[in-house]
Amino acid sequence: MKLVKRNSINILFFMLLLTIIFVPDAKAFLLRSLMTIGFYTPDPVKTVSLASDLDGIKFKDIKGKLVDLGDLKGKVIFLNFWATWCPPCRAEMPSLHKLFTQFKNDKNVVFIFVDADGDLKKSAKFIADRQYELPVYAFASEIPKQVFESALPTTVIFDRQGRLSFRHEGMANYNDQKFVDFINKLKNTK
Repeated sequence: MKLVKRNSINILFFMLLLTIIFVPDAKAFLLRSLMTIGFYTPDPVKTVSLASDLDGIKFKDIKGKLVDLGDLKGKVIFLNFWATWCPPCRAEMPSLHKLFTQFKNDKNVVFIFVDADGDLKKSAKFIADRQYELPVYAFASEIPKQVFESALPTTVIFDRQGRLSFRHEGMANYNDQKFVDFINKLKNTK
């Protein structure tokens, strides 16, 4: 018993570490806490600005409705590739939800949250269980590597002319005012 008392802090630390390693929501909570204090802020100043042909890049929603990015020219397109099993994806979801809520009624901004799990029903349930209103889609065509290769989460934004204006692999706090201003700038630039 003396051994347990003497090592109780080490035991608690080890248990906490195991929890963070094996429980995705625990890891997401830790990562979200780091985002809250200023880590993982996206830098929209570093824009990519590559011309892209968006025709034929398609996604489908839970009801089977297809969206072709080529048909969305004239709108800012916010794509986020994520998975339910991905702790960094889970960590950034609250900030993505807040950003989506700010722009959801804006006809000039389109959000597409792409399920990389391959199980659209599971992803839609995940979003609904957490009371997010994010529009979840699945791949319905090949995706060019400059848009999405394999890292999760990946966020890509196209401006109104269909140019790749932002690409970020890894989690980030997208509800940051600097990022909101970036979306507004893209939205108001013809």
